[in-house]
Amino acid sequence: MDSMQLNNKVILISGALGAGGRAAVNLFLERGAIVAACDIKSEQDFPEKNLLLERYGSGRLLYKRTDVCKEEDVKDLVELVEQTFGRLDGSYHNAYVNKVGTIANQSLQDWEDNIRGTLTSTFLFSKYAASLMMKSGGGSIVNTSSVLGTMPRIGNGGYGAGKAGLEHLTRIIAVEYAPYGIRANVVVPGDFKSDEVLANIGQQHMDMMKEISLLGRSGRANEINEVAAFLLSDAASYVTGSLYPVTGGIWK
Repeated sequence: MDSMQLNNKVILISGALGAGGRAAVNLFLERGAIVAACDIKSEQDFPEKNLLLERYGSGRLLYKRTDVCKEEDVKDLVELVEQTFGRLDGSYHNAYVNKVGTIANQSLQDWEDNIRGTLTSTFLFSKYAASLMMKSGGGSIVNTSSVLGTMPRIGNGGYGAGKAGLEHLTRIIAVEYAPYGIRANVVVPGDFKSDEVLANIGQQHMDMMKEISLLGRSGRANEINEVAAFLLSDAASYVTGSLYPVTGGIWK
């Protein structure tokens, strides 16, 4: 269906050099999108960029090193997107920080890094992406949460709290920006791995996934990104303020 495609939509992706982000860049380009990608890593860590430019065309991919926890970085990024493409149709926020530690043992700095990297980054990325979408006539914001935002796990106090806040923040974004034609939704992944990691995964991990999930396995990155692509597409034109679990049925 054409409505499931992303033809000529300008999509901004954060965390673009992580396992999920790299897969999203490839998938969205394949679906016809124009991709603006960012990550805290330098362009040297994106060696496949030139291959993607050759395959999809020089006007289809932009990369800018960005710390999405810093307001000036995010403002500069969105300004570059506007200067380069003239508009923004969607954003897909994948960046996060997860410093594991029990509440008793976690430092205040680690706690603040978790909240800043996971929740504050969502606020900044969504705010400035939405500002350009408003000029563009509307768009779609997709933020990535985690099953740990609702399911407590030892050592994930800061990360889990940040993801729980992200989910509620996105609902508020949906309410506040609906008059401007902007939709906002959340993808909620469970455990997922890159294809390379899955090919070498240990038996202990596979046994654990069989124990805690209905489908009995870890997900692949694009099993998450396919849901994001749907939410960014015109096929989801009546979907906003919603959470989409993509967890393989994790239940404990």
